[in-house]
Formats: sequence, structure tokens, C-alpha cells
Amino acid sequence: MKKTEQKYQAFVQILKEELIPAMGCTEPISLAYGASIARKVLNHLPTKIVVEASGSIIKNVKSVIVPHTHHLKGIKAAVCAGIIGGNDDKYLEVLSQIDEKTKKEIDQYIEKVDFEEHFLDSSKVFDYIITVWNKKDYVKVRISDSHMHVVCIEKNGQILQEEKSVVKKEKADRSLLDIKDIYDFITTVELTDIQDILERQIDYNYAIACAGLKDNYGANIGKVLLKSFGNDVKNKAKAYAAAGSDARMNGCELPVVINSGSGNQGMTCSLPVIIYAQELKVSKEKMFRALALSNLVAIHEKSGIGTLSAYCGAVSAATGAGAGIAYLYDEDYQAVIHTIVNTLANVSGIVCDGAKASCAAKIASSVDAAILGYHMYKNGQEFKSGDGLVMENVEATIQSVGRLGREGMRETNKEIIKMMIHE
Repeated sequence: MKKTEQKYQAFVQILKEELIPAMGCTEPISLAYGASIARKVLNHLPTKIVVEASGSIIKNVKSVIVPHTHHLKGIKAAVCAGIIGGNDDKYLEVLSQIDEKTKKEIDQYIEKVDFEEHFLDSSKVFDYIITVWNKKDYVKVRISDSHMHVVCIEKNGQILQEEKSVVKKEKADRSLLDIKDIYDFITTVELTDIQDILERQIDYNYAIACAGLKDNYGANIGKVLLKSFGNDVKNKAKAYAAAGSDARMNGCELPVVINSGSGNQGMTCSLPVIIYAQELKVSKEKMFRALALSNLVAIHEKSGIGTLSAYCGAVSAATGAGAGIAYLYDEDYQAVIHTIVNTLANVSGIVCDGAKASCAAKIASSVDAAILGYHMYKNGQEFKSGDGLVMENVEATIQSVGRLGREGMRETNKEIIKMMIHE
């Protein structure tokens, strides 16, 4: 790919748009972000709050701990934290400046505020409305499609803003992504164009993985892996990715750099590559190129699936990691595409039943499948066209998996949400 081509700038921009920091699981953090905006516009402390949220948001907020809330979970905790201690200027790090005094204020506010939450019957999988009142004044904020895409702000019947996005309205075109051009891009890209965002991903995600291995979070999947199966590079890659999720799903107050709107996906497509790069003692340049490959493969796959789905995003992220690991071993394009296909043929059936502690185990399973997919290729083995969702080439296979996640699992997602709401 030549630097002058349209795709080069688009791919750089995609990485800049996607690889951004977030503190906490991104769905509750998005709610905190929207609530912080509502409080600012109302200009008073709300005495009543009503939250209407699509099922996929309810699913992903229900079971994760909101940072800086004394380990509280759920929509009410996220929204109240955003109202009392949120700073929307920090975007998905909206809760990062909360101190101990503010935590106590959040606890007190949760106890006294009039709060309602309802299912929002929406055609969009990512959609919520937060309405706040103080006496007769009210403000309504609606965020749809992605975590910071504010589509409407209304105050006392007056539309103040119909659309406000913290990213450019004309986002880089994800449809330009394909595996061949991604591979060409990562082998030729000027590292100065992408190095800063990748260094931040390394620093943030490695730090939270270390925290997950050091302290007690969730089911401690990362610790279990290392204790049970040793410290070889394959197991360590799984353990660090899982440990990052252990920490993040269970209240760790460190930020991560996300991918495709998800911190778990951001950690899954980066930490295994970082661990393999350390083990193989490759240059920083090699690691950066492998990370760019992993991130762009994950984004490419997730673009076809959609923001939220019943399809576990760890799978697409781990597929990217497998591609990145193959690159670290000096493999060519053929190794990369066969690793991708072998991984997708294996674990594309993992369902997303919300963000929670077990995400770490699903991440470990997905990374294991990606590493297996690479070693299958090294041993002359592959899943072939006609084997289930495997199609005639890598792009057709990615499209088939995207269709599965986007269309085929729509009813599955509805049933999972029903079970979680009415358990």
C-alpha cells in the first residue's frame, strides 16, 4: 500500500478513532457520560431520574462493578456516579477524577434519589435515554449507536442539540478494511503515524493485566491459568489477557485502551501480542506492526457484526491477536489469513451474555483458539471452504461470521436479555 492512497490515511484514522482510553466497562461508563451531560445542562442536582435502555445495554451493565462506587453494579450506580462525580470532558474516563469524599456523596445520593429504569424498545442495539428532573425543569439526553454519540439533548421541551459526537461526524470508512490491505498497511506504515496510540495501548493494558494478576478480582482466571498450567508463552498470553478482564470487570480503577468500543476486546487483541513480543525479543518496531495488524483485523471483523451482539467480541479480538502473533514469527500473508480462518472456524459460537467475571474465561478460550489456529497452519492443517462457516476465502469467511453475529444471533440476543431481565 502506497502512502498516497486513500486507504492509508483511512487506516491511520481508524486506529486513532478506535484506540481510545476508557475507565471501566464501556456500557456503564457511557451511561455515566450521558448522565454527566444531563446534570451539566440541568444545572441542578436531579431529584428524579428515569433511564430507558435497550436490552443489550441492560445486559452489559447488569453485572459489572462501576469504578469509584464502592463496588456497586448496575444502571443506577453508573448513572448516579456520572451525576455526582462525572466529568464529561474526560469522555470514557468520565469517572476518573472521583475521590473518596465524592464516593460517599454517590452512596448518599443513590439512597435518596427517585430513580426508575425501563427497557427501551428500540430498533438499535445501542440506545438509551436519560431524563433528569429538578422541580419542573427537566433535561433529556439520548445516546445511540456508539458510546459517546449524543443524538439529542432536550431541556424543558426545547431541542438544544440534535447531534453531538466527540469524534468527527465523518468517521473513517470501515468498509475500506480488508485483510490484504491491512497486511500491506502494517508492513509499510510510517510508525510515527501510529506509534503514540500503540504505546498508550501497551502501557495501559499491560498495567491493568499486572493489577489483575497481583490483586483479587472476580474469578481470578489469569491467576488460575498461571498456577495451573505454568508460565510458558502460550499460557502467559492467555493469562495476561484474562487478568486484564478480571480487573476491569470487577472494579479496577485503571484505564484501558479499547478496541471496537470494548475494553475487553482492546485487551484481548493487544496483551497476547505484547507477551509474545516479549518472549520472542522482537524489536519495538516489529511489535508495533503486529499490534496494528491485530487491532485492524479485530476492527474489521467487529464492523460487520455491529456494536453489541450475542456474538462474543473476544472472538474477533483474539483472531486479531492470532494474526499479530503469526506476524511476530516472521510469517507471511498466507499464515495470517489461515490463522484468522482457523480461529473463526473454532470459537465463533461463543455467546455474549453480558459483561461480567466470566468474560475473562471466554477471552482465555478465544486466545487459545487463535494460538491453535496459528499452529494448525504451521503443521500444514487448515479448515477448508465448506467446513461450516468457512467460505472460499478469508474475506468471505469474515462476512459469513459478521452475518452470523449481526443477523443470525439477533433472536439469541433477545432470549439472553429476557432471561437476564426476568431471572
